[in-house]
Amino acid sequence: MARDSILGIDCGSSTTKAAVFSLDGRILGIGRAKITQHMDRPHHVERDPIEMWRAVAGTIRTALEQAGLDGTAIASVGVTAHGDGVFVLDRTGHPLGRGIMSLDSRAHALHAGWAADGVLDQLVPIAGQPPYVYSASTLLAWMRENEPDRYHAIGTVFFAKDWIRLCLTGAIATDLTEASTAFTDLHTQTYSPQILKRLGLAAIGSALPEIVLSCDRAGLVTAAAAAATGLLAGTPVSAGLHDVTAAAVGLGYTRPGDMSITAGTFSINEVFRAAPVTGEGWACRAGMHRGLWNCMSISPASSSNLEWLAKILLPDHDNAAMILTREARDLFDSAPGSRHAPLFHPYLFGSPHAEPASASFFGVESWHGRADLVRAVLEGAAFNHRAHVEALRRSGPVARIGISGGGTGEPAIAQLFADVLGADVEVSSVREAGALGAALTGAVSIGLFPDLEKAVDAQVVVRQAYHPRPDYVAAYDTAYGRYDALVSAMRPFWSGLYGENTAAGPGGGLSAGIVMDTASSATGTAAS
Repeated sequence: MARDSILGIDCGSSTTKAAVFSLDGRILGIGRAKITQHMDRPHHVERDPIEMWRAVAGTIRTALEQAGLDGTAIASVGVTAHGDGVFVLDRTGHPLGRGIMSLDSRAHALHAGWAADGVLDQLVPIAGQPPYVYSASTLLAWMRENEPDRYHAIGTVFFAKDWIRLCLTGAIATDLTEASTAFTDLHTQTYSPQILKRLGLAAIGSALPEIVLSCDRAGLVTAAAAAATGLLAGTPVSAGLHDVTAAAVGLGYTRPGDMSITAGTFSINEVFRAAPVTGEGWACRAGMHRGLWNCMSISPASSSNLEWLAKILLPDHDNAAMILTREARDLFDSAPGSRHAPLFHPYLFGSPHAEPASASFFGVESWHGRADLVRAVLEGAAFNHRAHVEALRRSGPVARIGISGGGTGEPAIAQLFADVLGADVEVSSVREAGALGAALTGAVSIGLFPDLEKAVDAQVVVRQAYHPRPDYVAAYDTAYGRYDALVSAMRPFWSGLYGENTAAGPGGGLSAGIVMDTASSATGTAAS
């Protein structure tokens, strides 16, 4: 049997997927499985590494079975997984407790102390970003203070994707995109002793694994992994990618000036740059290879707001969000401002603001129905994306914009984004973009393509373009101005809504994104 298929693994924050692809990007088989998020204590969101690997192995078997193939058909494997957070091993290579996910906010007090002391601002010129509450560096500092025995037993510090690859190959490493989330110098794109020293983590430097490039061959499937997954022992496995970068690659956005937007649990907005650029409102991290940077601006404030509303309005329907979106579709034929449309701040799970923001409806009147509320939630999510996109536009020119997730396959929603952003947007026919992006790194690692750009060009992809409508752009500019003014008006009240100043709302969610408070100029610096 010819080895002319590639496998991509995408282990997300709630679901893990494995997909078998043809070399032109067609899905031949797919497996999915839910993975438990352990939340035993407030602010703690963890994942059991053994449970995680068993789920991944099962999805690989399912994908092969659905494709009607066995492991001999798979030429290579690529991996991505939920980014940031931290996974640690002991000195024998075994998990040292559960992995900590990026949804975790246990280190908020420590992080607030760093902010007050100016530590966060001091690190931006070095790292291209401050440490975030969910950064591996912040979580390690928390571990040092609160779980010293665990901290001092650490032999390896890496990330969710790297654990999966270790289970596949027995090899410990990380890739450039993951390492740059916490530990690398913006300019050299190598580990920074200065960052570790400033955060009191110098002792952990020896536990940081080798950095390899995303398309490097990072190991071969072991006999044990082959028995667990159905893959062939000896199958090459690439280093893989951070999850948001994998999604951009899978959607076909790999070149400087390419912007990709993902409307999911997080509002993810990213644009590739040929030189590092720092500024307020975005993080500058490493791209898929040296000499490429990814400016990204995110917050946990996107389509998850609609899922929340759907559960309340249609609790007995599995596809409630889709039903509500289609109910509201006709309202998008009328410009915003008609019916005195309400506004919504989509901050149920966090926000891009330094203050502990909460979600709110504004301007709801007796004649509004549930479709009006749905429209407000969708528009609010789009406005939050716009805030991030406006920040990223200060980092340099944008050549094209692609959107995915959050119902953007629905033409009315895709058109909403074009009108709110005032720009052409593209919707790709690609399914399982993260898994495809990971799989393509595997294909490059064995020479099936010379680089990721050529691999992307070889994919059979249909893109639907949506163009902004001038009347709607003007109306949404006005509505966005009101939305933003209400943010400013609400800030003094957010902290005291529950009777005391708090760093989190009643659900424990923090403002866990890229803070969007100052519209300062971007600073470009040449790579050294």
